[in-house]
Amino acid sequence: MDYARKLFDGISHPDLFMHNAMMRGYAHTGAPDAAFTVYRRMKESARLQPDGFTFCYLLRACVGLRGSCAVGCQVHGAVVKLGFLKDVYVRNALINMLSKCGDLRAAGVLLDEAGEGDVVAWSAIIAGHAARGDIDAARKMFDECLHKDIVCWNVMLGAYAKRGEMEKARELFCRAPEKDVVSWNTIITGYTTKGMLEHAFEVFDEMRTAGWMPDEATIVSLLSCCANTGSLDAGRMIHQLHLEWRPWISIVVGNALVSMYAKCGDLRTAIEIFNTMKETDVWTWNSVIGGLAFHGQAEQSLQFFKKMLERRIHPNEISFLCVLGACNHAGLVEDGQKIFYLMKDRYGIEPNARHYSCIVDTLGRAGLLDEAFVIVSNMRCELSVVVWRTLLGACRTHGNMNLGKLVREKLLNMNEDASGDYVLLSGIYASSSEWLGMETERRSMDRRGIRKVAGYAQIDRKPAGLSAP
Repeated sequence: MDYARKLFDGISHPDLFMHNAMMRGYAHTGAPDAAFTVYRRMKESARLQPDGFTFCYLLRACVGLRGSCAVGCQVHGAVVKLGFLKDVYVRNALINMLSKCGDLRAAGVLLDEAGEGDVVAWSAIIAGHAARGDIDAARKMFDECLHKDIVCWNVMLGAYAKRGEMEKARELFCRAPEKDVVSWNTIITGYTTKGMLEHAFEVFDEMRTAGWMPDEATIVSLLSCCANTGSLDAGRMIHQLHLEWRPWISIVVGNALVSMYAKCGDLRTAIEIFNTMKETDVWTWNSVIGGLAFHGQAEQSLQFFKKMLERRIHPNEISFLCVLGACNHAGLVEDGQKIFYLMKDRYGIEPNARHYSCIVDTLGRAGLLDEAFVIVSNMRCELSVVVWRTLLGACRTHGNMNLGKLVREKLLNMNEDASGDYVLLSGIYASSSEWLGMETERRSMDRRGIRKVAGYAQIDRKPAGLSAP
């Protein structure tokens, strides 16, 4: 779109077709504000008037805007004023916009005007009910629709799959009079999302037996499930099958492969694929950095992070979480501090509770409790009990009674009365032979009616931030 915009701006008097082409491009690439900027520019020209295509693209763009309902109402008004409501494509685009914005009453009024035969309108409202979580209303609409096409079936199938109701999804899938690759992918993705890899592969085998060629969405869905379940052998099989069908690897499939191999611990293959990819993005780098960190290769993880910055790949919050986890795992305190401050100072990314928990855990393990307390006290994101409890655990480990009491007060001010907090502080008193303080904490628990959960103990946990990317 950047190149298209340069060409567009270089034309002295672009016509309606060119304006519509730009609006369509922006609407389809997730840049709704830019679509409306082009529309406003078009309106400034007295010789140009919007047509049905203009409103179809604007209504699509509305869904991606903040305050989409208010903007959508304005576009709706323009559609009515200029007489485009009779245009079936504009009306269906309007029904789709209203359904996605949650105004199903207004969408229903337009559906009544459209009639029973307009299956596109029916599908849009079914999807709208499903998006609101009203699966029963969606199914009622589906059953009432007399002229279902494959899109309508796929919408209802997707509604069940997204809710995790795979028995109903499979039953509907088997009843569908016809299927396309979207139908197969929907049921496969439903199973993979729930971690039901065996069921997903059963459907995958049925898909191939029925003569359907899996597409990238199929491959990525299966690889994602293999990654999350640690099924390396299954992931290798999918990789091999994909190479048989398509000898080239796109960035989407490449990212899924790198992530799968990295999460499953085959770091050598993950890096090999990474090195052969013609195009990479921040997610490719995150998969390698996070995989190395998760499997104890902290130094190599840091090296990849530095290479990413050298190649001017802009890191995101996941990038920093991965590399902070690497520093935590290896006890690289100084590196961890530098990266934590680099996150906001250079890249303008505000740390969230997970980043704070990670750096606090790193400092806490090193005994730098005062530094950790300063960071937590200046935390700008929403207060997180997890971060404060991470610091309280560090106080217990290092026997810092004074800071432990202060942190406990902070937790009390947040209305947190977990038994584990009392146990931790009691442990701090005990390690310092402050038996009176320990007894006071125990009595405080009794007074508040708090009981330690049987069989539960605070243990030395896995370093914060080291969840697989």
